[in-house]
Amino acid sequence: MALITREEVLHVANLARLALTEDEVNRLQYELGRILEYFQQLQELDTSGVPITSHVLPMVNVFRQDAPGESLPQEDVLANAPDQVEGFFRVPRIIEE
Repeated sequence: MALITREEVLHVANLARLALTEDEVNRLQYELGRILEYFQQLQELDTSGVPITSHVLPMVNVFRQDAPGESLPQEDVLANAPDQVEGFFRVPRIIEE
């Protein structure tokens, strides 16, 4: 059944930066082989009459339309600001010169 080699498991583990024991390599070779075996079974299905979908359930946008609206007055926006200068929020400097 070995659809995936030991070397392929080690290669994927290396890409994922995983250190695997010999038992883990053997187990993953078996498990990944079973997954690939299942995909081979799926390839045999006739899906010619099945519409292409990206999600099982219909996706509906639940957000409101993005439309311009009235802005708050500047005084209201800055009313609870912990620090402000000349009509702007004042924040700590995070970039050194």
